[in-house]
Amino acid sequence: MLSIDPKSLPTSKLHGYLLSAVAPRPIAFASTVDVDGNPNLSPFSFFNVFSANPPIMIFSPARRVRNNTTKHTLENAEATKEVVINVVNYDMVHQMSLSSSEYPKDVNEFEKAGLTMLKSDVVKPFRVGEAPVQFECKVNDIIKLGTEGGAGNLIICEVVKLHIDEDVLDENEAIDQKKIDLVARAGGSYYSRAKDGFFEIPKPLSTLGIGVDSFPDHVKNSMILTGNNLGVLGNIEELPSTESVNAFVEEVGERYPNIKTATHREKHKLAQNYLSFGDVESAWKILLS
Repeated sequence: MLSIDPKSLPTSKLHGYLLSAVAPRPIAFASTVDVDGNPNLSPFSFFNVFSANPPIMIFSPARRVRNNTTKHTLENAEATKEVVINVVNYDMVHQMSLSSSEYPKDVNEFEKAGLTMLKSDVVKPFRVGEAPVQFECKVNDIIKLGTEGGAGNLIICEVVKLHIDEDVLDENEAIDQKKIDLVARAGGSYYSRAKDGFFEIPKPLSTLGIGVDSFPDHVKNSMILTGNNLGVLGNIEELPSTESVNAFVEEVGERYPNIKTATHREKHKLAQNYLSFGDVESAWKILLS
């Protein structure tokens, strides 16, 4: 057995061991606003529920390991003392992953990820409309666990109102675990799902994906593409060029002779098929053809 003194490891290596060994972990999809009311949305897997009376949840935005800076969520929670914790199910997991990109402070992650902003009843931060359960919270305390990169900050939240999608309830108004279909975080790029066990999601680009807000309207408002499809499509650095799209259309013309005259609906279905095989570039070329 490998026995290790934590102090002997670089923080990034220790971080990897901790997250891979302590898994799966629930995800707090935390919505905050700054003092000017600008929204921010980010997921955190250092999270759980710790009390029912009073209803207390705690999540921890850690200081960045690479440069010891703090995250916008922590800064907003310190300034406003309010947060909405949204739970993440399988239908929105790719959008959640896209929102974890390190976008600048003035960028709205709701728009980047193509998620719906719902006005809260008690607090100022917005709720995620796609989340099956949303907890409006007041921040009771923030406990700083250290001052170096990788140090956590326990944000202790008291639930002041919760919202539950009735579609995930059973006949007794209890949450049905199969209907809610939650996902949890594991090590590396792995997640887990109650229905199917572990699955993998590529990490968002370090160069920042273009986001759903940059899509052509017919793609952004598609009646065919799912939220997860949009999340995957948004995790590219730039759209394919017109030249590469035209070359692709000529290349697949024999296989899909009607591609030039196909409707948006037909192209969206075909692109969705390419996405099911992980071919994001070809999916985009079909959508832009």
